[in-house]
Amino acid sequence: MELVYASDKVKNQCTSVKAAKKLFGGDTILTTSLLARINALEKAETIKDIIVQPTFHFHNLGNKQGRNLEGFFAIDVKSRKEQWRIVLQPLDANKEPFTPCYIDQISSYVRIVEITEVSKHYE
Repeated sequence: MELVYASDKVKNQCTSVKAAKKLFGGDTILTTSLLARINALEKAETIKDIIVQPTFHFHNLGNKQGRNLEGFFAIDVKSRKEQWRIVLQPLDANKEPFTPCYIDQISSYVRIVEITEVSKHYE
């Protein structure tokens, strides 16, 4: 799959060991897990390859604190016990978001995703 990053900062966090370690306060296990998840996303043919793997816990995001997160999804950086998530948005061939985004209908042909943030999304 092709990964597009929302910003240079997000790209750095997802591709640089040093930046990821800084994000996680020096936690090597979370750093390794994040880089492994990014690698898995890159190696996947479509988003469906990620959705079907229970360890990623792929789930949709709703509206939170005034943020409209329709069409955005998250996967765990490490596990459900950790609060860190990779927030992503499926994009079409023109690198535009699907509107509306019915993931069940489009998952087998989504080959581009935008990584919007790596955060403790639920805090």
